[in-house]
Amino acid sequence: MGFSASDVTLGTTGIIVPKNGFGALPIQRIGQDQAAVLLKKAYQHGIRFFDTARFYSDSEAKIGYALHDVRGDIFLASKTMTMHADEFWTQLHTSLSDLRTDYLDLYQFHNPAVCPKPGDGTGLYEAMLEAKAKGLIRHIGITNHRLPVALEAVESGLYETLQFPFSYLASPKEIELVNLCREKNMGFIAMKALSGGLLTNSAAAYAFLAQFDHVLPIWGIQRESELDEFLSYIDHPPVLDTKLTAIIEKDRQELGGEFCRGCGYCLPCPAGIDIPTAARMSLMIRRAPASALLSDEWKMKMRRVEDCIHCNHCAEHCPYSLNTPELLQKNWEDYQHFL
Repeated sequence: MGFSASDVTLGTTGIIVPKNGFGALPIQRIGQDQAAVLLKKAYQHGIRFFDTARFYSDSEAKIGYALHDVRGDIFLASKTMTMHADEFWTQLHTSLSDLRTDYLDLYQFHNPAVCPKPGDGTGLYEAMLEAKAKGLIRHIGITNHRLPVALEAVESGLYETLQFPFSYLASPKEIELVNLCREKNMGFIAMKALSGGLLTNSAAAYAFLAQFDHVLPIWGIQRESELDEFLSYIDHPPVLDTKLTAIIEKDRQELGGEFCRGCGYCLPCPAGIDIPTAARMSLMIRRAPASALLSDEWKMKMRRVEDCIHCNHCAEHCPYSLNTPELLQKNWEDYQHFL
């Protein structure tokens, strides 16, 4: 399948792909052969950008298994969470080995608490430059959930791409960030375009992002039905008409403000609480069939909120500065009304 008219150019990288990227975090939850079916189908129907990370357990290995024979036709992006230069090389070589490739098209610092820069004492950015000089990576990017760090990265001029959460629930400041990337000719990769599963209308999500022709959405895909939806949008993109606009406005009213995005950086929880789900339960149970969330399994998981030891690990690691323990308690109290 050829590229459509809605191709995206990622800043100065020269990477030009259809406005559909494959977010490979979810395939760590399924078997290798099942993941291979999804990845091969995605490629066969025009998806050319595949985003993964060393942190996503066996996601890289599954991509390498499924797509190594078409390596020259696709763009591979991965990430490292390390804060140590020596570990940087170990992780990079592991990623290359698992992906069955000699180079990465894009290598990204994975949600660092501060923006790596030359001379900052970590040696991380210098390692990126060395890896690029050796031909192991072709472009340098950064991902983040923290607006100040993202803004610093864009203004620094050190990075070719930024990956940041972006959906139609975005705040005005987040939209300003997206527009700033356009001004700086910096590639923008939109993660969490469905806001961690809270947004259920993919057509509305796609149509909103289509307004930003420099933005590449990467969709977290785990099921073939999900893949089919996004594949259909390559040749027949949804139009932001009155119906989809009404859906967007309704969701903004219901979900606007402070809420858990489900990014998972609060984990692991010492008390075994499934924080990304428990902290969003009030929203989820009103937007999905309640019966699925009132199973014995979910009752047990939600009761674990009572075991919170108030260590504050979750709040300290939340990129959005949420009072997570308080949010968990409110969601648990609300959940009990449904029992």
